[in-house]
Amino acid sequence: MSLTITNNVGALNARNNLNRSSNALNKSIERLSTGFKVNRGADGPAALVISEKQRAQIAGLRTAIDNTEKAVAVVQTAEGALNEINSILIKVRSLALDSANSGVNDADAFAANQAEIDNALDTINRIAANTQFGEKTLLNGTAGVTGTTSDADVTFLKGGSNTSDGTYAVAITTQGERANITAGTSQTGNLAADEVLSVNGVSITLNSGLSRAGVVARINEFTDQTGVVAEDVSGGTRLRSIEFGSEAEIEVVSDTAAAATSSGFGTTLDTDQGANIAGTIDGVAASGKGNTLTSVSGSSKGTVVRIGELATDAVLTETGAQGNVSIQNNALVFQIGANQNQTAQISIQSVNADAMGVAVTGSKFNSLNEIDVTSFDNAQDALKVIDASIDELSNMRGELGAFQSNTLESIANNMRSTLENTVNAESVIRDTDFAEEISKFTNNQILVQAGTSVLSSANQTSQSVLSLLQ
Repeated sequence: MSLTITNNVGALNARNNLNRSSNALNKSIERLSTGFKVNRGADGPAALVISEKQRAQIAGLRTAIDNTEKAVAVVQTAEGALNEINSILIKVRSLALDSANSGVNDADAFAANQAEIDNALDTINRIAANTQFGEKTLLNGTAGVTGTTSDADVTFLKGGSNTSDGTYAVAITTQGERANITAGTSQTGNLAADEVLSVNGVSITLNSGLSRAGVVARINEFTDQTGVVAEDVSGGTRLRSIEFGSEAEIEVVSDTAAAATSSGFGTTLDTDQGANIAGTIDGVAASGKGNTLTSVSGSSKGTVVRIGELATDAVLTETGAQGNVSIQNNALVFQIGANQNQTAQISIQSVNADAMGVAVTGSKFNSLNEIDVTSFDNAQDALKVIDASIDELSNMRGELGAFQSNTLESIANNMRSTLENTVNAESVIRDTDFAEEISKFTNNQILVQAGTSVLSSANQTSQSVLSLLQ
């Protein structure tokens, strides 16, 4: 081997190997100190891209789980308040039953029960107005479905929890009818004799000398008990039910033939029954009861409208009419996933007293807020509205419970499992295997030490040339 002093190839080779060992040692130190084997794109471009996506997914899953747990807290807050309102309604029902025991109660007892009920309804309204999560009010209707109509004869009553925003056509295909009986025109003057008229099982005494207008007025004194309104029409005395629908009935009979001839009502049992309305909402057949239509499918599912609320005719005249109801669902929307549009929503209708027990078939009360128990008949009527309100609350609580259990908690459990698996996958790609890396570190450390020693020796080889010059 030739001896030169211009180039020291051995030293160059030793230095290159030392540089490689030093770089490998520094890489091991970085991996051991950071805990990651991929710290930059150069460490593995594909691994970096995949792991960064997984990191974003992991962070998103953790936030989504937190969101879902907060959503559960919101639902539990609402459900707890509904439970309290339900307890109040059970107490109100007991008071109505007490008032229905009219054989014992006097006017003071009726008034005391009514006062307690009024106080209970005020409490319900306060709970509805003040139940909040943070500053979001939950039970006053702002988290529910609202609607407006384009026709005065169509009244929006309520929407379903999953009713979609939109404008839906309402069309009537079959008239809703009240029960309707018209007596003959035989009463042209005053009643010739006393008569006892039975209307829906309620005995009404008509004294001799009453005019036809007087007969009408007398029958209407018992409307609260009979559910029937009398009218003086050109064809005679007409009796019609307050309510529309197949549950509306009139049974009327006079006690004597002579009196029957005088009043125009027969001595045999005369009956009539109303008919339920039929129609469509959003082009789909709706469920008709009385004069209300309920959407049972499609985007408008759960929407309830009342037709001809102010109609005084025995038969609704809106057959074939078209109207629109515009729905806005102000549902509570929760981000329960790690990605875009992974949401769930639920509507919570108002539980104010004037929003519950609305349009109960066979009741003269328009809502829970109107119930009166100061008489036997009113107490019986109030029970219908109270029971309907309890059913509404139970359905709301059932929807909230199902939403919490089947949607929120199930999704949260699934996300926890997904999070665990994603973290494990990201760890495999990115985290340092310390056992393997320490082995590499030790090996590289030895190579650096050996390389340093060899480079030092290689640098001494040129010195041997000087001995030849001496």
